[in-house]
Amino acid sequence: MASIWVGKRGTIRDYAGFNPSVDAEAIRKAIRGIGTDEKTLISILTERTNAQRLLIAKEYQALCGKELKDDLKGDLSGHFKHLMVALVTPPAVFDAKQLKKSMKGMGTNEDALIEILTTRTSKQMQEIGHAYYTAYKKSLGDEISSETSGDFRKALLILANGRRDESLKVDEQLARKDAQILYNAGEKRWGTDEDAFTDILCLRSFPQLKLTFDEYRNISQKDIEDSIKGELSGHFEDLLLAIVRCARNTPAFLAERLYRALKGAGTDEFTLNRIMVSRSEIDLLDIRAEFKKLSGYSLYSAIKVNKHVLRALGAWCYAGQ
Repeated sequence: MASIWVGKRGTIRDYAGFNPSVDAEAIRKAIRGIGTDEKTLISILTERTNAQRLLIAKEYQALCGKELKDDLKGDLSGHFKHLMVALVTPPAVFDAKQLKKSMKGMGTNEDALIEILTTRTSKQMQEIGHAYYTAYKKSLGDEISSETSGDFRKALLILANGRRDESLKVDEQLARKDAQILYNAGEKRWGTDEDAFTDILCLRSFPQLKLTFDEYRNISQKDIEDSIKGELSGHFEDLLLAIVRCARNTPAFLAERLYRALKGAGTDEFTLNRIMVSRSEIDLLDIRAEFKKLSGYSLYSAIKVNKHVLRALGAWCYAGQ
């Protein structure tokens, strides 16, 4: 049975002639020698699928008596360490850790919360929720409730509970009905019925929402994004806009996130690593194409600089060309 974390548009495929024992031994030598052989780590861990990397980690533990992630943490540093550890972490656990990091300490990284919760399927969110509780002995919902508030919190909780319909079928009558509800909840009344926006945008499937947005334009003569911007505000507005953009084109939404992460004086490695690692086997080919349409240059060229972490990620951008 295919993993829900694997799609048809990733840049990473199963490595031909894969031998986890050979890879584990090569990684052991790369870590245990005088200095660290980063090139070997990059060549192995970025050219294997997550399932293959987890088999390598299992072989490594049998060989060395220690977990690979612990040795990587002890031997590496900085963003390169974070990337290498992410590569030997199960996807649901990786996302759970990313969510924890986004809510840890003073303040909350709302952009990271929004990105993860709007781009994962309901089944993925259920796995993430289980991984979160296993790791932190606290439910993801409770954590979100303690760190957010209002309509933003309510919408996040629905998404975190994995309640979105995943059907590919669309219902034209339902689309017209929902479009009218959205119009009545916003443009047609004084004030806004936030619950109507939350229920429809957080529960309907993406194909259904795309049809609903078309019907909404027919009714209101406005794009749903313009109505959301005019009727709502703050992080709740940001979340609903993200849902609209993901429903229309998830790779384009993530390409824009990458563009912002790479633009300016410093690189937002937290966002860069998360998107590249989590989408490398799902739709990174499409994200790469959308990035070029948005920026006019390739994602590969944007991150190919003389840093191990970015060189490793750059290899994924180049794959399949």
